[in-house]
Amino acid sequence: MGRKLLIVGAMSSAGKSLICAGLCRIFREDGLRPAPFKAQNMALNSAVTADGWELSRSQYVQAQAAEAEPDARMNPILLKPMGDSRSQVVLCGREWGTLSAAEYYAQKRRFEPVIARCLQELSQRYDPIVMEGAGGAAEINLYEKDLSNLYLARLTGAPALLVGDIDRGGVFAQLYGTMMLLPPEDRRRIKGLIINKFRGDPAILQPGIRQLEEICGVPVLGVVPYVRHGVEEEDSLAPCLDNRAAGPGVDVAVIRLPRLANFTDFAALSRRAGVTVRYVTRPGQLERAPDLLILPGSKNTLGDLAWLRRTGLARRICALAGAGAPVLGICGGYQLLGRRVTDQAGAEGGGSAPGLGLLPVETDFVQEKRRTRTKGAFRVTGGFFSCLDGAAFSGYELHMGRTRRTSGAPLAALAGGGEDGCVQGNVAGSYIHGLLDGAGALTQLCRALRQKRGLPPEPPEETAPPEPEGDAIAPVAAALRQSLDLPRIYRMMEEETT
Repeated sequence: MGRKLLIVGAMSSAGKSLICAGLCRIFREDGLRPAPFKAQNMALNSAVTADGWELSRSQYVQAQAAEAEPDARMNPILLKPMGDSRSQVVLCGREWGTLSAAEYYAQKRRFEPVIARCLQELSQRYDPIVMEGAGGAAEINLYEKDLSNLYLARLTGAPALLVGDIDRGGVFAQLYGTMMLLPPEDRRRIKGLIINKFRGDPAILQPGIRQLEEICGVPVLGVVPYVRHGVEEEDSLAPCLDNRAAGPGVDVAVIRLPRLANFTDFAALSRRAGVTVRYVTRPGQLERAPDLLILPGSKNTLGDLAWLRRTGLARRICALAGAGAPVLGICGGYQLLGRRVTDQAGAEGGGSAPGLGLLPVETDFVQEKRRTRTKGAFRVTGGFFSCLDGAAFSGYELHMGRTRRTSGAPLAALAGGGEDGCVQGNVAGSYIHGLLDGAGALTQLCRALRQKRGLPPEPPEETAPPEPEGDAIAPVAAALRQSLDLPRIYRMMEEETT
């Protein structure tokens, strides 16, 4: 079936996704045709493929790093938490059902052939396949039900590399503890260890590395430095979500909803010089009006709407909008800004409730999700968001709600005909993820926000567009190439196929 490599972690957020992306880039630079694969991912950050299917955002970015067309088979099972211990199951790019954890694990045997088929089909087009585990590799309470970690090594015979995060401390205990918790037959499938996110001189680790190699019986294949990069974060443990403080420049506040989805929409904005993107969960964090307030996507719009009211954030958002603060809603955030949200279809749990009433729109949920890539341009003639007029955008739609305007004006015109969103005064909403990724829209928005704040115009170095994801991988790949024993990794993959 071709060469394969499995990267597993001692814990969530050990850096598996980034290492997989960097290896995909290295293998492509070396003349191979790599592709990423993650059998099961639990995340609310997702993207749409060219053929209209859904996959996790991390595998989408890894595919870009490999210069491969993103394919839903690269992430056959995507679990999207909806609250109350239930998740929407996206199977091979299409919503399959909503299950509790117990119901999902009971379906394991149904999903195993799907994973095997996707791997086989990808292997016919790509070599090697860089497989990523999920969470910690030794979650002993779920080990027999696991579909993402050493299960893949058993299925394919691929060598597995175990990653630990030294930035959190205790990396030797992380790696050794994980190895000792694995069943002996799976422990033998770990062929190397990687120490990730190190700040300092690797020489000081050598005594510990030698001892770790002795007691684990496998080599440490590298000490990867802490790399500053522009690659999107993977999940709800992303450090950016902990940013609460406003900076000295433009202040953008994003409501951190309990079922926050696709916070990658704000990655380009957060990389902009002179802009601070912070995430808020309490009205007191909005005591000072931000320059821009954003309501992001949600996997449970009605549940998050109730949370906004319960916390008092709903009142504060409406007060800020009434005082003239620009407010932008994207996808679920757009639905929240409307007059009513109704889910008679039970797509996200059912129910109906009045929205925040800041936009003249109403939303009804249906069972079929809309998944499509979208291009267009802003068309706004009045109010704050007229600063975006004429700017082009390219993104994607991923939602089960259908929203209709009862008055107001559309925010944008879509390529090929049609309209998107709604704008009324200083409040706007859109269904397009990636709406602010384009350099033109981002520059126009930031310029207007600086002017509104009374800040001087951006200096030339601050007007450069942020690097696209493909280029953001470059420093990661360079660091891995310098710090990992790549010849040994290549030999491991070759031995697996012979």
